[in-house]
Amino acid sequence: MPDSWTWYRVNSQDEDTVTGLVAALAEHGLVLLDTVTSRDDLLRLARSIATIVPHRDSDAAGLTTIADIGGQVRSGFAGFSACALNPHTDRSGIANPPALLMMSCGQPATSGGECVVIDGKAVYDHLAESNPKALKALSAPRSVLFGGAAGHLGSVFARIGDRMAIRLRLDDLAQFSSEITRRLPVLRAAIDRHANMFRLDAGQGYILDNYRWLHGRRAFSGQRVMYRVNGNPLSNMGITPGFQRSPILTPSNSA
Repeated sequence: MPDSWTWYRVNSQDEDTVTGLVAALAEHGLVLLDTVTSRDDLLRLARSIATIVPHRDSDAAGLTTIADIGGQVRSGFAGFSACALNPHTDRSGIANPPALLMMSCGQPATSGGECVVIDGKAVYDHLAESNPKALKALSAPRSVLFGGAAGHLGSVFARIGDRMAIRLRLDDLAQFSSEITRRLPVLRAAIDRHANMFRLDAGQGYILDNYRWLHGRRAFSGQRVMYRVNGNPLSNMGITPGFQRSPILTPSNSA
């Protein structure tokens, strides 16, 4: 975990705490949370900065409990197993995914289960400098079908207004064009290069920009319990999803 990352002690009733958290989220697209001691704490925090977006698997309040439920792993339900999860963005199969992902740990795994996060801006900038042809292919419209036949036809990188966004899943619910399939090893290598891993204890969590950051986890043993809320930032928060491209002056490899 980079030394510059800060853990924010959560108090949704403390205006200064929320202001600092939101400022860091707006700048970096990810913040780490501490003292989120219950699912209600996560919901209160979510409501203080976002409009909650229900998920297929969420309860009436919009919160999803994620744990290993055993049995055979079905497509799209790997989160409810003890398997590793490939880096991905949430709700890639819909036209407008929620902009924020908020997670907290109810119970850590006995072993494994570390969170893996990757800054899509770092991946984009890396490819822009090292392999612009691959980046161009990964940005081509209608080059990936996310979520199956009724899903979203788009691209790994796409422009949203004056910013860029990443959208990705690497399971059987993503169908890539032949050109993208050929570029996947390059993309995976860039993702691995910029991956950060950390363990969450009970009461810890994170919020990330779902248009900028990929997230996943390592396989685990034991009864790991996580809580998830998706949402869109309130208009007065100053959080603009996605990222600005860094100026790349000298591409080193156009292969």
